Amino acid sequence: MSDVVLKEDTDTETETQLTVLKTSLFFAGDGFTVYDCKGQLVFRVDSYGPDARDRDELVLMDANGRCLLTVRRKRPSLHQRWEGFKGERREGDKPIFSVKRSSIIGRSSVTVEVYDNPGEDYHIEGCFSHRSCTVFNASKEPVAEIRRKVDPTTSVMLGKEVFSLCVKPPFDSAFAMAFVLVLDQINGDDQDLLNTAPADHPAVHPLPQHHH
Repeated sequence: MSDVVLKEDTDTETETQLTVLKTSLFFAGDGFTVYDCKGQLVFRVDSYGPDARDRDELVLMDANGRCLLTVRRKRPSLHQRWEGFKGERREGDKPIFSVKRSSIIGRSSVTVEVYDNPGEDYHIEGCFSHRSCTVFNASKEPVAEIRRKVDPTTSVMLGKEVFSLCVKPPFDSAFAMAFVLVLDQINGDDQDLLNTAPADHPAVHPLPQHHH
């Protein structure tokens, strides 16, 4: 999937450390801004829909607003399945990958299939709501990791709206960020299910909720 983004990373030896900021302050629904280790904007995702629940399609853009990838929920689907398209999706475009999760709530077991390269698939394990996920390739080697971010000056763990995305070369950072978008949507769906649980089965939150 190194051809997803046209701009190749010149430094192919070093792990890419990105900081992902989940923003829902100014937009209906969720958005993201992603920064590199120097604080430069790398990616952004805006929600334009007037309906905050209209989350079936998300576009990953670079810092200049160029569309890199589109992820779209596939309906109808027995299991949650998303498809990824190169650039801005248009009618008739064929997806370049699909993301499917198993039907376990709370623990994400997600499989990614790349259509153009038979045998190139990925498995995502962990719990996105805790910001603790690892992406493995077909050889069971980790290629990307989502983890909680710690403020280096105070050693305080930051809130879940700020987290780290670490990408190992030569894996594509935009591809990894597309996984984050889908995991975030799946996690939101899980929260919806928990929030609509019957009153006699209250939703149990293993960690105290972060307050702004």
